Amino acid sequence: ELGLPVEPDVPLLAFIGRLDHQKGVDLIRDSFDWLMDQGCQLVMLGSGRADLESSLKEMESRRYHQCRGWVGFSVSMAHRLTAGADILLMPSRFEPCGLNQLYAMAYGTVPIVHAVGGLRDTVSAFNPHENAGTGWTFEWADGGNLRNAVGNALYTYREHNDSFTKIQSRGMQQDLSWDNAAQQYEEVLVAGKYQW
Repeated sequence: ELGLPVEPDVPLLAFIGRLDHQKGVDLIRDSFDWLMDQGCQLVMLGSGRADLESSLKEMESRRYHQCRGWVGFSVSMAHRLTAGADILLMPSRFEPCGLNQLYAMAYGTVPIVHAVGGLRDTVSAFNPHENAGTGWTFEWADGGNLRNAVGNALYTYREHNDSFTKIQSRGMQQDLSWDNAAQQYEEVLVAGKYQW
């Protein structure tokens, strides 16, 4: 739909969000050449700051066979992109809750997130020794940490695809319903009541 070559063995990375400092899109921009040199495809969807919108267009023009930068927003395109990507990038500097990582896991797309706020609460870091986790997390919002997390995810995708598939499955099997969230809140409130 976006005109990228269909290459089943090439991982597709996606970013969907507002183009501003909070969302960390500049970390992706600053890591762009490295990302493209890893042999993946990247699609970025969003609108916001004019300089970052220009960056999306510039990245696409530089690596047209690997990258698309969609300036604007479409809910249906966001969901199709989330469902079609292998990895979702969410390097937000702060994120009180975040929904895209939840959508991603429901679709079987593995999130890579900066471990802050709701992202830390909803994405558990992949641990290959315990065969656990639903994505990759990194502690400091900088390009090096983002590249390290992406590098680990791409290595797992290519060299240990069975582990990558299990990460996808664990993400899809989570109960992210409001009923479950309400039950957890009730348990916290009841536990807190007896500590006063």
